[in-house]
Order: sequence, then structure tokens, then C-alpha cells
Amino acid sequence: MKDTATPHIPVVIVGGGQAGMSTAWCLQQQGIDCIIFERHAKFHSWRVNRWDSFCLVTPNWQCRLPDFHYDRDYGGTDPDGFMLKDEITDYLDAFAAKVQPDIREGVEVTRVTPEDGGFAVQTSIGRWTCDQVVIATGGYDTPIEPGYAKDLDPSIFQMHSVDYRNVDQFPEGGVLIVGTGQSGVQLMEDFTRAGRDVHLAVGPAPRSPRKYRGRDATDWLHDAGHYAITIDTHPDPVKALTQTNHYMSGRDGGKEIDLRRFHVDHGVELYGSLAGMAGTRVDFLPDLTKNLDDADRSYVGIRTQIDAHIARQGIDAPEEPPFKKVWTPEAERTSLDLAEAGIGSVLWAIGFRPDYSWIEADVFDDRGKPVHHRGETPFRGLHFIGLGWLNTWGSGRFLGIEEDSRHLAGRIAAQLAGRRELVGG
Repeated sequence: MKDTATPHIPVVIVGGGQAGMSTAWCLQQQGIDCIIFERHAKFHSWRVNRWDSFCLVTPNWQCRLPDFHYDRDYGGTDPDGFMLKDEITDYLDAFAAKVQPDIREGVEVTRVTPEDGGFAVQTSIGRWTCDQVVIATGGYDTPIEPGYAKDLDPSIFQMHSVDYRNVDQFPEGGVLIVGTGQSGVQLMEDFTRAGRDVHLAVGPAPRSPRKYRGRDATDWLHDAGHYAITIDTHPDPVKALTQTNHYMSGRDGGKEIDLRRFHVDHGVELYGSLAGMAGTRVDFLPDLTKNLDDADRSYVGIRTQIDAHIARQGIDAPEEPPFKKVWTPEAERTSLDLAEAGIGSVLWAIGFRPDYSWIEADVFDDRGKPVHHRGETPFRGLHFIGLGWLNTWGSGRFLGIEEDSRHLAGRIAAQLAGRRELVGG
């Protein structure tokens, strides 16, 4: 006997960020009913989990939500600028006003279970069933801190970047920032601007030029077709999927981040990757020189790629001098006593990991990553959206969400039509 007490809807979307909202819009255009469950409030991560000085790293023109491009539909007036946190949420709120989805905020999805050819979705407000599920929660569920963080002397203040808002949250004294992805290097600049004593554990993240030969590097790369490369055609897909994002900044109209120059100009002390800690002592790997050189190699490689595009197209663009290192470590320090160095705080900026433990379907590899092709998993009706390299570099960013959500909505429509034909037959 069919359960008539449990509400049923064709598609449940889990997550009310830009990926979930974009999918809801595209499903609407297909005439497909859906509901969004968001455990916080829509765009919570942008509104709450960002620091005060946060701004986009990619130019505003890359904000291309479906049928809501920054300059074409939203009416943005600074396509080459970098929106600040409040400007980003204004853009997102305007998109939500256009979509007007059926969204239930403050509702947590605790379990997704295959059932009767569809899915049972258990939430904090009760049980629902659906034909298709879209997981749009992203990969930022659990802040990463190494196990040895608990071995640090309790007199040393610790915070993860997810909780960081401004320098005033930290006690007086120096700070050790761990991680040199986009977050780590931008928080480093926050502390240097405040005149704080900054120590930085430098990881293997690559870096990118900002402006090069008269344009933003991302403009050149877009024109060269770099962002159109799919994971299926990428020459090194494993590297693409595992590499940390290139670091640069959108602050003050956009700038490069050269850690060597921060050492020379601002006195930032640089160390290799963090290896362990106990009491007030921290240990580093002897890989600072390698990590700096690898980051510069990536930087120069992007410049070379742009040079090749300019030459192929016969573009008249200003020349720039070759890259030169402004500083090279003479020796690498592999241990440090925080108390002796006057360091009273550690700021963790080493990322997040997803939590999919509530999804009861065999669609994950041995690392816990979802197995999919352009968001479609081998389990019919279960999909993901908003992940890095779902299809292209822009998939986890504003640039690629339009293409990804339109494609996924089309695949969902096809699957629903196929199921209806099967049932009707």
C-alpha cells in the first residue's frame, strides 16, 4: 500500500548555496518541482563563514549564475573588480529573489536512503520521499586540523580559518599561520597590515600571476580556452583533482602574492610544511625552498602559457621582464619554540573535508569522494553539484555553475521522463 502520509516531490536538493539554488532554477525551467533543504540559512557559508576583509579572488565578470550574469543580468558595474563579502551576498540574494525556490531553511537532512526506485530523505522536520536527489553541500563540512594540534600547550591560542573574522580576535604577540592556499596567504596579509609578527608554514600550494601583459591573468586564460578544458580531456586529471588552488588576491583591485617579497618587505618568517607539535615546540619539514620554487614554477608556467596564446593570436600586448626571485632561503629552520619566539597563537588554514556519512548509497571511492560523471553517480537518481572539477575548473566556482546546473537539470529531466515512461508502460 502506498504511503500517502509522507510528502513526495520529484527532486530534493540538499544545500541552499549557489549550486543548489542554480540547480533549482534550471529545474524550474524544465517544469520540474523541487525542494531545497538548507540546514542553516541560504548562502550561510558566504554570509557567516568568511572573514571581514574577504573578497573574490576571481574577477566579477566570472560570476555567471544561470540567467544571472554579474554584468548582463544583475547590472553590476565593475566586471574587472573583486566583490567584497557583503557585495557577494547582495548578488546571491538578488539571484534567490529571482529563483524564488521552495526552500526550507534551518532544516537538516540526516539521512538519504534508496527506497522503492527513489529515495527516502529524513530531515529534522520529518520524512520525505523523492525520485531524485541532488547533493549540493559542497566540500566544506569539517575544518581540518591535524591530530597533533591537541598536543600544543594550552597557553597557545588556536583557531581555524572558518572562525576567523579579524585580527582583533587574537591575543597580543606573534601568530603562526599554517597553510598557504588562498585563505592562508590572505589571512597572512591581514596580520601584516595590522603590524603583527607573522610566521608562516609554507605548504605546496601553487601561485598565479594577477596582472600580466596588460590584463588580468584569468582574462588571458579564459580567452585561451583554459577554463573550457574538462576533467575528461585534462592532460593530468589526478593533479587537477588533488592540487590546491593557486593563490593570489583580489584585495585592493587585485594583486599577486609573492611570499618571498612578504618576507623581504614585511618581515614574515617562512618555514616549511608543519610536521608536528608538542608543548610549545613545533617542527617543520625541510621543504621551504622546494615549496617556494614549485609555486614560482607554476607562476612562470602560467605566464608562459599566456605568452604562447598571445603569440598564436598575434596580439599586440606589452612585454614584461622575466621573473626574478627577490629572496632565497640560506638555511631552513625545522623547529621553533613558540614561547621563545613570542608567538601566542596558531591559525589553521589547511582546508576542510566533506562529510557524506548520511548518504546510504555505494557511490564513494576508498577516499570517501563521490564517484560521478558530471555530477551523475552510478546510482540512478543520485547526483552531486558544486564540486571542484565536476566538469571544468570553474565547476566549484561561479564561472562554471551555469553550465553544470543546466546539464544536470537536463539529465534529471531525462531520467524522470524515462521513469515515467516505465511506470506508465
